[in-house]
Amino acid sequence: DVRSGQCQNTLKGHDRDVNSVVFSSDGAKIASGSRDETIRIWDVRSGQCENTLKGHVDNVISVVFSSDGTKIASGSNDNPIRIWDVRSGQCENTLKGHDSSVMSVVFSSDGTKIASGSGDQTIRIWDVRSGQCENTLKGHDSYVRSVVFSSDGTKIASGSNVKTIRIWDVRSGQCENTLKGHDSSVMSVVFSSDGTKIASGSNVKTIRIWDVRSGQCENTLK
Repeated sequence: DVRSGQCQNTLKGHDRDVNSVVFSSDGAKIASGSRDETIRIWDVRSGQCENTLKGHVDNVISVVFSSDGTKIASGSNDNPIRIWDVRSGQCENTLKGHDSSVMSVVFSSDGTKIASGSGDQTIRIWDVRSGQCENTLKGHDSYVRSVVFSSDGTKIASGSNVKTIRIWDVRSGQCENTLKGHDSSVMSVVFSSDGTKIASGSNVKTIRIWDVRSGQCENTLK
């Protein structure tokens, strides 16, 4: 509970490390991805596991719900991205193209696209319906650890092992800006809801807040 800080439930079922957890947009479900190669879907109220999604053959690193809660995308050390139907638990599509582990997956807010960041140093943009890769964004010199769409779907931010954040134009695939200031790997990035700021978290215990338009760091949280 956010207000009290008390644990309301402990969800048990995975056999190994849990790498990624995410709520559905209505708050009724949680998806979790684990080193045991599975994704589990949990009912928040009861704490019961509703389904276990099997198909990956290596560590599941990243999971995300579509905004309407009907699909889950997952990225793994086995390289392909999988799209799952939440109700049936079936894999609807397997997106192949990355040459290394998929470290981060995210849906666009309208659910039509997925962005993925990989150890092959690229970001890929996929069409959800067809499963086709629409663009491959190149510019990072090491693992891409985190990717996120802006709420309007026009930009992607990505964080990498080489201390930088890049801002990309979704339509053209061009890098609009490279944000420098972290002293170590950038593990997580997120846009503000209005798309004017980015927050980034690093291995060296700092969070930075950036202005999207100028690319300047506005604050460092230690």
